[in-house]
Amino acid sequence: MCLGIPGKVVETYREDDILMGEVNFGGVSKRVCLEHVPEARPDDYVLVHVGFALSRIDETEAGRVFAFLDEMNQLDELEEPPP
Repeated sequence: MCLGIPGKVVETYREDDILMGEVNFGGVSKRVCLEHVPEARPDDYVLVHVGFALSRIDETEAGRVFAFLDEMNQLDELEEPPP
């Protein structure tokens, strides 16, 4: 099953002419490709799958999806690896 995880865009930038961003997932920040959602701006929520933002979503929907994934124990990939 493919899961899209909601995250909040913290900043956007270009890397090798590709639109990228720092996206926060409930306290964990990841580098994400934003090329598929070029209209995404800081404070927007995006649905991310394997490092690519696929769509923008509103804050309410992001909260519902995040809570559901947490309830289903599907947020393991967001955990920081042990030192």
